[in-house]
Amino acid sequence: MEIVNTVLQQMSSLNKPQRRFILVLLPLLMCLRGRVNFRNLSRYSDYHEKTFSRWYRRDFDFTEFNRLSLRPLNEDTAVTLIAATDCSFIPKSGRHTEGLGKYYSGGTGRAEKGLEISTLAVVNVTENTAYHLSTRQTMDRPEREQSRVDGYLHHLQQDRASLPPQVRYLVADGYYSKTRYLQGVVALGLHQIGKLRHDANLRWLYQGEQKPRGRKRRYEGKVSVEDVSRWTLAGNMNETQVYTAIVNSAHFKRDLRVVSLVKRCGSKVKTALLFSTDTSLDAMTLVTYYKARFQIEFLFRDAKQFLGLNDCQARKEKALHFHFNASMTALNLLKLEDRQQQSGDRRVISIARWRT
Repeated sequence: MEIVNTVLQQMSSLNKPQRRFILVLLPLLMCLRGRVNFRNLSRYSDYHEKTFSRWYRRDFDFTEFNRLSLRPLNEDTAVTLIAATDCSFIPKSGRHTEGLGKYYSGGTGRAEKGLEISTLAVVNVTENTAYHLSTRQTMDRPEREQSRVDGYLHHLQQDRASLPPQVRYLVADGYYSKTRYLQGVVALGLHQIGKLRHDANLRWLYQGEQKPRGRKRRYEGKVSVEDVSRWTLAGNMNETQVYTAIVNSAHFKRDLRVVSLVKRCGSKVKTALLFSTDTSLDAMTLVTYYKARFQIEFLFRDAKQFLGLNDCQARKEKALHFHFNASMTALNLLKLEDRQQQSGDRRVISIARWRT
């Protein structure tokens, strides 16, 4: 593909054998039939399965490759870009695979034995499409006294510089709404957008007259989600009322822009609390950004269904890292190719059609 060749030429650190292997591998992942394992890869190429096994254990900077391939998005001033992060469960059998453990599986709704990957993506809000930037395997290492949240934050810290310069917001689901993670995001020069618990400890900011002496009063009672009298109605979105306010979070120890979504379904009232560390962010824009976060789920779905994300037979951490990033990068290239050739207002990308 022209995109692959162009990007590889810009990566001056690659030698000819590396460039040749990537030129074979990425298009092969797009059209391969069956499971994406070393034997099946060898059947559809001139490389032996042991050659694939050896190359998978070598280093390749997929983050830099994706950064260069996404450069046309940075130059398009008509689009709005945000960053998104999420994890996905990878089923894996056996006992000797590095990183094997108990991880939450969204498909079954419980923790299961397997692997987990953490993905950082760039979301084009204007076109409602996500592009993969980097993927790292979740590794539980008790000797380092590091939690999984620390691992997710370390992933962001490593690849923050590769995000497009206009990205100012990182969107994540409610699991990432933790003090240590939020502080790390802000320290990297980003604003976090996420979801709060329904019983989050929020406090109204005091706006009244202050005493002439003594400490100034900062807060005025706890925020109630049910009582919308003190909230500002920002608008309506798909039969959902959007209320907003700038309040203080006792848990995060900072002021937040909070949005309360209220939807009445008969006698029941459904609510959700979204937040942003940027108190100047418009409430409707905050909701739009959070909804765009879901596009990262389609990256996982398409990579698993069409590009063999779950199929790697390797057990070593390096080989697994190579496979996960190769599958997601191949999906990126299909999306970029579709974007170049799309006409009119078509926004839906069919990976199955491209594979055919």
